[in-house]
Amino acid sequence: MIELEGVPELIDPVMVAAFEGWNDAGDAASTAVAHLDREWKGEVFAALDAEDYYDFQVNRPTVWLDNGVRKITWPTTRLSVVRVGGDKPRDLVLVRGIEPSMRWRSFCNEILGFAHELGVEMVVILGALLGDTPHTRPVPVSGVTSDPDLARTMDLEETRYEGPTGIVGILQEACTHAGVPAVSLWAAVPHYVSQPPNPKATLALLNRLEDLIGLRIPLGELPEDARAWQLGVDQLASEDSEVAEYVQTLEEARDTAELPEASGEAIAREFERYLRRRDGGPGPGQGPGLATDGGDASYLRETGSGRTRPPKPDQPGPEAAPEGSQPLPPDAAETPETDAPDAPEEGDVGEGEGDRE
Repeated sequence: MIELEGVPELIDPVMVAAFEGWNDAGDAASTAVAHLDREWKGEVFAALDAEDYYDFQVNRPTVWLDNGVRKITWPTTRLSVVRVGGDKPRDLVLVRGIEPSMRWRSFCNEILGFAHELGVEMVVILGALLGDTPHTRPVPVSGVTSDPDLARTMDLEETRYEGPTGIVGILQEACTHAGVPAVSLWAAVPHYVSQPPNPKATLALLNRLEDLIGLRIPLGELPEDARAWQLGVDQLASEDSEVAEYVQTLEEARDTAELPEASGEAIAREFERYLRRRDGGPGPGQGPGLATDGGDASYLRETGSGRTRPPKPDQPGPEAAPEGSQPLPPDAAETPETDAPDAPEEGDVGEGEGDRE
């Protein structure tokens, strides 16, 4: 039995989770949850025992100094809670960590134990995959679920994927078997510029999450960061004719395909989002965070800024792949993105040949 002391009774709580690693291309998903935690000043109330789930030779602890005192931060998964104010306040339970190295069933059972104890109404798991998608177009975000009724009522895709999976897929299935409504949101990250950060993909995930749970999420500097990221990639691509030609090919394929971004429903969603943000009154996501300051940010991970251009994927990917994108095959995705074959010098887009769940 999980006993939670010091956690207030939650209002219509939704659990939002993301895990660094195989399910997190460009760190887009974990950065989205970190953004929610930072904007709403989340308070960490629980952390899973690192000894139970992590291989420290794979995910090493870090040593740091606090006023001259050496301390150790262990890789783990932490849970925090934020209260979103407004006319109809509600709570979010944020789960953020690293994909565990072992005992995945016990890991999911522990997460579900917290969800049950806190009265969580729905679990939303964020992920990001590498795909054949141009950086110049809107980021495709797919919403998938294993629950046929949820797929029908929330206009989601019912998963049909078969193949290797990550902790996102395992946790979603665990939720389904436990009778907890669960949705996975997947953003497609251009495979030729896969290195983190990718604020454009993070922004797309937050926009889709906003639509899904009906909250107005403060975006801070993310829109500006996304524009700067795209301009930077534009410049790098323009310096390599081969890359520029490849991007143009992806653009043409994307523009001629029947994509969700071109549908009437998607256009209506964008217009509704515009009207919400244009409203000068306080939106449901603009209220204060939990009445405590200084959420634990010691586990935030530094991200690199180099970019590589892996070979174009040629195998079908997981169920989360949006129409018109093909993620890298699972065996290629197991290796860190910084070790992509034929990786160019840091700072260059590259000159190589041109489910994740």
